[in-house]
Amino acid sequence: MITKIRGKLVALKDATLHLEVDHLQYEIGIPEFTRRHLQNELNKEVSLHTIDYIEGSPNGSRMIPRLIGFLTEAEREFFELFCSVDGVGVKKALRAMVHDVREVATWIEEQDNKSLATLPGIGPAMAERIVAKLRRKTPKFALLVARKDVGEVLNRDVLTETFEVLCSLGHSEVDSRRLIDDFVQSGKKYKDVQQVLTEIYQKSK
Repeated sequence: MITKIRGKLVALKDATLHLEVDHLQYEIGIPEFTRRHLQNELNKEVSLHTIDYIEGSPNGSRMIPRLIGFLTEAEREFFELFCSVDGVGVKKALRAMVHDVREVATWIEEQDNKSLATLPGIGPAMAERIVAKLRRKTPKFALLVARKDVGEVLNRDVLTETFEVLCSLGHSEVDSRRLIDDFVQSGKKYKDVQQVLTEIYQKSK
């Protein structure tokens, strides 16, 4: 199983890219939100976190191995979670992921079926199914913050732990995420949970 690959981005299309690694060139499927972040990286070296799967029917005569790439492990993890919903699968998830993971995860967490239903290939019934299965599993993905550079995100582990601490202190999931969002938007740097909590509560005084 290939879980990570690094190489020169030599071609970028709507749903695939070509990555040159040594003397080999790999075709890798990508969701739209990944393509947008890579559109200015042509002919540069990029690193992708990948999942692989076999395309085709087990009873068919042609089975094709495929790779799908993401800029972070969190994005790959969310995609696999999204694919786990009955009736979604890899192809539908690839088509649907036109928004950043954080935005889609927030819709799921807030049970925003209307917004989810606007994703390509996801109608009202599927949106309800996604929310029912994933709502309790997506808060940490809703904490993902804007990427500063390709492949670089702020420390998600610290924000995730802060979220869990705020919830344990009696804040609702929505309120905890709002407090963290406000902190991140302030642009203040942080190293650990205590620093984030101190800043959050000083601001709220």
